[in-house]
Amino acid sequence: MPPPPLGRGRGRKRASLPFDAAFDDDELVAARASLSQGRWTAVRALLVATGDDWDRRGHRVTVLAQEPATLAWARDWRLAEPESADASVLLACATVHRALNGKERPEPAREACQAAAALAPADPTPWLGLLILERSHGTEEDVVRLFDEVRHRYPDHHHAHHLMVARLAERRAAAGQDPLHEVYDFANWAAEQAPADSPLAILPVVAHAERYRVLAAAGSESGDPAASGHWVGRRARQVMKAAFDWWLEWERDDHPRRHVDLNFLAHAKFCEGRGAEAAALFHRIGPHATREPWSYPDRDPDKAFRAARDSALGTA
Repeated sequence: MPPPPLGRGRGRKRASLPFDAAFDDDELVAARASLSQGRWTAVRALLVATGDDWDRRGHRVTVLAQEPATLAWARDWRLAEPESADASVLLACATVHRALNGKERPEPAREACQAAAALAPADPTPWLGLLILERSHGTEEDVVRLFDEVRHRYPDHHHAHHLMVARLAERRAAAGQDPLHEVYDFANWAAEQAPADSPLAILPVVAHAERYRVLAAAGSESGDPAASGHWVGRRARQVMKAAFDWWLEWERDDHPRRHVDLNFLAHAKFCEGRGAEAAALFHRIGPHATREPWSYPDRDPDKAFRAARDSALGTA
């Protein structure tokens, strides 16, 4: 169902979008609420039920790790169950989040992730935690090595591929609009080697948006993505069409991070000027907006998302 029309009364202030990374995972939302009240057993049950659905496990752990109370409760859980791989990985990712917020040095987060990896050698999630950390703090060699560790355990890991694309897009910022830039090669390779129903088919669209972020920050693209021309070249249109066609045929309404892909695709279609296609995507997104790529390069994501949605749905 499409989102309800926004109120038009004078002086009425629009509520800000929640940008909740849990999206429509009701079980995750319930476990997160329990954890905030100190009941970590609900999280234990959630992660046991998640099993080796690695994309879902990574999604749930990283969302839980962002909560302010998680670090303390994860420590309590690990003290109660020192051999629990789930407790260890949640503690590790919460420590990573704290380091990214400048409240912890990176080294304790690295050590926590390594400890979690030792408890669960087949689990890519501790390596995802390290990749999230080194995306901001590490060298390019660190990022590539950690991506390989994740991919060795689960070749189609959604979150890891997005992190890799974001980092690769930052290479050679001064090169300008280079259609042969390595981020495009990587995204195309990843999409081609993935199974036919894999949401990695959307990765070339993500690469296009991430490269726009870098170029706009460098001053070689307009700060208004829809006015930049970045989405209307021949190659760009081919990429957007292929991704939209994949979505029409294979829409993965069961993937835990599908709203990330939907937002990148809706953003691309809106910037391309394909209003009807963007509208179909906004209907699917509903209330589950994401900060990226609507914030690119330095925009208010709430305002950018609403303006694009209103325009595409004819409610502007």
